[in-house]
Amino acid sequence: MSAVRRVTTGAPWEEAFGYSRAVELPNGTVLVAGCTSVVDGQIVGGGPYEQAVNAFNVAFAALEQLGLTREHVVRTRMYLTHARDVEDIGRAHKELFDAVRPAASMIIVSGFVDPGLVVEVEVEAYREAPSGEESAS
Repeated sequence: MSAVRRVTTGAPWEEAFGYSRAVELPNGTVLVAGCTSVVDGQIVGGGPYEQAVNAFNVAFAALEQLGLTREHVVRTRMYLTHARDVEDIGRAHKELFDAVRPAASMIIVSGFVDPGLVVEVEVEAYREAPSGEESAS
């Protein structure tokens, strides 16, 4: 792979704010932008656990467009608005990533663009070079 690949999902904020849902670098690193539990312009899932699962599923869908799965994830970041939600969001992360065990951060923030959102997630994944090929560093 020699060029940066970009994935868009048609989310309204991608166009309005000028960003890609995911970007794959020539070295096999994939960066997925912040994902929330917004689907077709509506928040899906009321509680923190449900919103976290839905947000990670948005990230997984972007990875799938690049031929990757959650098993390729090496780092996650979870931004949440309330410390009281740590256990629920942590439980969602464990259920989704227990076998993968990426490096993870959980950060309390003051809020998101929609006050109904309680969590936003980012993931980073890595695609190993095929056998016999070295990835650029």
